[in-house]
Amino acid sequence: MTTSKELKHAHPIVSREAWLKARKAHLAREKAFTKERDALSAERRELPWVKIDKQYVFDGPNGKVNFAELFDGRSQLLVYHFMFDPEWTQGCKSCSLVADHYNPSVIHLHHRDVTMVTISRAPIEKLLAFRKRMGWTFPWFSSLHCDFNQDFNVSFTEQELASDSTIYNYESRPYPISELPGMSVFRKDSDGSIYHTYSTYARGLDMFLGVYHLLDITPKGRDEGEAPDMSWVRHHDRYEDPTFIDPWVEHAQKKAQGCCACKATPREN
Repeated sequence: MTTSKELKHAHPIVSREAWLKARKAHLAREKAFTKERDALSAERRELPWVKIDKQYVFDGPNGKVNFAELFDGRSQLLVYHFMFDPEWTQGCKSCSLVADHYNPSVIHLHHRDVTMVTISRAPIEKLLAFRKRMGWTFPWFSSLHCDFNQDFNVSFTEQELASDSTIYNYESRPYPISELPGMSVFRKDSDGSIYHTYSTYARGLDMFLGVYHLLDITPKGRDEGEAPDMSWVRHHDRYEDPTFIDPWVEHAQKKAQGCCACKATPREN
């Protein structure tokens, strides 16, 4: 790990005037990036839409809920695809970090005609128990008994994983895990028609992680090496737990050991 002393000697030490000159030069690039980001966001809103004709039904805290009901009277819907396999004992730690960010934003989104929900494949009882443990309040629904996760390329069957035919982030490549994260956006017209307008995955979710953008302005940055690596992340109530391991790693280890508990819940396709 880099020390403060090493950081100091790795950077030039200059006068306040020289620092200000360098800072202003970088500010020009930051402003250009902001304008480019605004243009990219505008272009995103002009993407074509796809009409959703399939009748998805989810399990909620109060029973079955259809897709249209998820909008809760608003015309726009954000869905976070939270990694929580039916056989896991707890939700993904990295998705939990994302949820820590958007949980307090839900009320503000409501006042901009946007409903935000979280959807996972684990049974609703597991989802609600984990939500209570984490202190979240956002709406969480289970897609255990429908094809929603598969249709939006965030859940994969054993056959897909074995054949390296999983499609994630719009490309086919081998993945070693049955669940992956994403964010999808939908629009509902006054006649009840629902449209898929956008989905983003992998590093596309980076923009929703405020903690990373705070780290980006520190001298050490994200401090994760050359490739993005969230190995340091824990559930916010487990940072001091030396026995913590990733939920999917925990499941894989039990499965490799032939633990009968891992085979108790059949995979829904």
